[in-house]
Amino acid sequence: MTSSFFASRRVPALPLFLAACVALAPAADAQQRRLTIIRDAEIETLLRDYAKPIFAAAGVGASDVEIVLVDDSSFNAFVASGRRMVINTGTLLQSKTPNEVIGVIAHETGHLAGGHLERLRNEIARAQAIGSVVGLLGIAGTAAGVATGSSAGARMGSAATMMGSGVAVRTLLSYKRQQEYVADRAALKFLNATHQSAKGMVVTFERFADQQILSARYADPYAQTHPMARDRLDQLETAARKSPYWDVKDSDSLQFRHDMMRAKLAGFSLAPNAVARRYPRSDKSLPAQYARAIVAYRTRSTRGAVAAADKLIAQIPDYPYFYELKGQTLLEAGKAREAIAPLRRAVELAPSPGLIRIMLGSAELAAGDPGAAVADLRAGITAEPLSEIGYRQLAMAYQQQGKVAEAELATAEGHLIAGDIDVAHAFARRAQAKFATGSPGWLKADDIIGYQDPNG
Repeated sequence: MTSSFFASRRVPALPLFLAACVALAPAADAQQRRLTIIRDAEIETLLRDYAKPIFAAAGVGASDVEIVLVDDSSFNAFVASGRRMVINTGTLLQSKTPNEVIGVIAHETGHLAGGHLERLRNEIARAQAIGSVVGLLGIAGTAAGVATGSSAGARMGSAATMMGSGVAVRTLLSYKRQQEYVADRAALKFLNATHQSAKGMVVTFERFADQQILSARYADPYAQTHPMARDRLDQLETAARKSPYWDVKDSDSLQFRHDMMRAKLAGFSLAPNAVARRYPRSDKSLPAQYARAIVAYRTRSTRGAVAAADKLIAQIPDYPYFYELKGQTLLEAGKAREAIAPLRRAVELAPSPGLIRIMLGSAELAAGDPGAAVADLRAGITAEPLSEIGYRQLAMAYQQQGKVAEAELATAEGHLIAGDIDVAHAFARRAQAKFATGSPGWLKADDIIGYQDPNG
C-alpha cells in the first residue's frame, strides 16, 4: 500500500508504559510488535480539522502536536509523548460519526494538556519506590524468621515481599483512575468551548464499558487502557447531558468527509470481499464508489480503477483525492506520464498537498523529467520533512541531473530519517567532500555527520 495513503514506515512499538492512556502491564508480545504508521493527505487533513478547535480550547498549539495514525484494527488512542497523539485506524473505521472521533481526541487532549504523561512517569517511580520498600521489609522479615527458626515469620516475610509489587500496581491503578476522571472533565470543557456535543464521547465510552467483564484477550485496548467503571460513565453522561450543545449534530459536510475517510480506510485495509460486504454494489453512494475504486486499484484492475476515479471526478470535480487515486493508479501501472496531470490537479486542490506533491515528483522522475521532479520533490519535502521516500526520490532525480553531491546528501538525509545513522554519516561525509567549505550543502552534511543516535 503506497501513495500518500500508506506511504508508511515500520517503527518499533511505542513503549506502552510511557503512554498516558495505556495498560500498566502490557503483554510482552505487544512490546515486541512493530507498528506501521499510515500517511495519507486526506485522512491527516480531516484529523487536523477535528483536532484544531479542541487544541485551541485547551491552549495547545496545533503545530506543536503530531497526530500519528497507526495501522491497527483495534479501537485505541493514546498520548505517547508531550506532543504526540496516536490513533489506530480501527478507531476511525468503527466510529460512525465525526463526533465520536472528536470525543476521543478531546479526551486525549485532556491528558495532553494536563501533562499526564510526565506525571505518570513520576508516579511510576513513586509506586516502584513504595513497592521496593514493602518488598525490602518482606525480605528482612523472611531473613529474621529463618534466623530465629520461625517458619511463621518466614512465611509472613515472604507474603510481604510479594505484596510489594501488588502495592505498586494498586498505587498506579488508583492514580490512573484519577487521570481518567480529570481527562473526562477536561474533554467536556473543550467540547463546550467549541460548541460541540459530548454525545459521541459518551457513545464511545459506553460501547466499551461492558468490556470490563470480558477477558482482556478479547477486549479492545481502549477498554483496557481507559477503565470505564459504570459510576464514571454515569457521571460523564449526566454532565454531558447538561451541556446546551448535547443535541448538536455534525454538519453534513463534515459527516461526508468522515464517511469518505472510512471508505478509504476500508478500501485500502480490508480484504476485497470484506469491502464488498460493507459496500455492496447496490450501494450507489459516493463513499461506496470510492471504496470499490480503491479495491480495483489494489487488485491491479487499472482500467477499472481509472474509470471509477473518472466517474467520481465527474460527480465532484473539485475533490482532490479522486485525482490522487487516478494518478496513483496510473503511476503504479507504469503510466507515469499519464499520471502527472491528475496528480498536479490534486496538488492544486488539496489543502495540505505535501505528500501528494512527493508522488507528483516521483511521477515526473519516472517520466524522464528530473528537473520538474527536483522542484516538486523539494517542495513536498519542505511540507513533509520526515518523508524518507521523498529523499530517496530526490536523490535519484539529482543523480539523473549529474549532481552527485546533492544526490549523496539527499541519500544521507533519507537514511537519517530511517534511523540508519552510520549509513547517513557515510553518505554525508562523501557529500561534504564535494561541496565548497561553508556552503549550505556542506553545512547540512556537517549537521548530519555530527548527529549522534540518542538511543545508541
